[in-house]
Amino acid sequence: MDAFSEMNDLGHEQVLLCRHRASGLRAIIAIHDTTLGPAIGGVRLYDYASEADALRDVLRLSRGMTYKAAVAGLDLGGGKAVILGDRSIKSEALFRAFGRHVASLGGRFITAEDMNTNVEDMNWIRRETRFVTGSGTSVGGSGDPSPVTAWGIYHGIRACLEVVTGTPEVAGRTVAIQGVGAVGWQLARYLHEHGARLMFSDVNGARLKQALEAFGGVVLEGNDFYRAPCDVLAPCAIGGVLNPRTIKMIRAPIVAGGANNQLDDEVRDGELLVASGITYVPDYVINAGGLISVAGELHGWSREKSMMDAEGIFTTVKRVLDKARAAGVTTVTASNRVAEERIAAVASVRTVRAPGG
Repeated sequence: MDAFSEMNDLGHEQVLLCRHRASGLRAIIAIHDTTLGPAIGGVRLYDYASEADALRDVLRLSRGMTYKAAVAGLDLGGGKAVILGDRSIKSEALFRAFGRHVASLGGRFITAEDMNTNVEDMNWIRRETRFVTGSGTSVGGSGDPSPVTAWGIYHGIRACLEVVTGTPEVAGRTVAIQGVGAVGWQLARYLHEHGARLMFSDVNGARLKQALEAFGGVVLEGNDFYRAPCDVLAPCAIGGVLNPRTIKMIRAPIVAGGANNQLDDEVRDGELLVASGITYVPDYVINAGGLISVAGELHGWSREKSMMDAEGIFTTVKRVLDKARAAGVTTVTASNRVAEERIAAVASVRTVRAPGG
């Protein structure tokens, strides 16, 4: 992979390779765009097949954060970090070493938790830098953002139902959730509490058993998730799950879930979903609740305000769906335009010289 060409194609400002021999840290921090403010994004721990795969993932994820912050109306840019390895490498030293790399950027990048990282890990990072969110409430952070993320997804699903069926009510609707980890579990809880019927898919048998005990429902094996006879398909695990092969299987009229980068190819797969008559909500639009929550730490966090702000995702999703239909474009194109228009507008304001300046 030609890293500079990839950066240029996606519009990145900076990519930092991070290493600490003693702790085993190998990480990449990508800053996509800081027009609206400092870049913010979680740090993901994943055992990538190659360094090229890790670079591709962090570049895509950081770009998504720029668009997510812009569409959510936040004065923040987009960034992301990945640590290469599995959970066995976790240690205080590793996360503190990563924190020192974050500190070296002087506030251009603010990190948070992501896949396979948690509040305790953020607490270690916080020992080395103030540019971290989502640490524990005991040290002044907002804690686990997944309840707010899921609350936003829940309201995004309601918006889709209103557009597609004429009513936002989830009672009596069937939702298939892929991945019952932190976000998927909370989403299942909200849907269950409001009368939805649930289906679950997960590679972790213990999590599936816990979900069934807590919420009832049906287990879906493998590709049965995509074929599920349901009202809403909610991918909440890994990215790249929507592609020509899986889209052909989908029977649900709506795809609205929390996983990042659900489309294997934004253009091709976005068009395939439209051609299949499926309403798809871009992940960075519907899963912005977690970002809204951790961003609140920068100005004085409260759970009540974060949950209230996440409810606004209902309106944002409807705006994107309406824009897509009016312009005859995919929802990905519509949401990208919303983000790009806001970034361009703010950039134009900052290029205007102040009187006397």
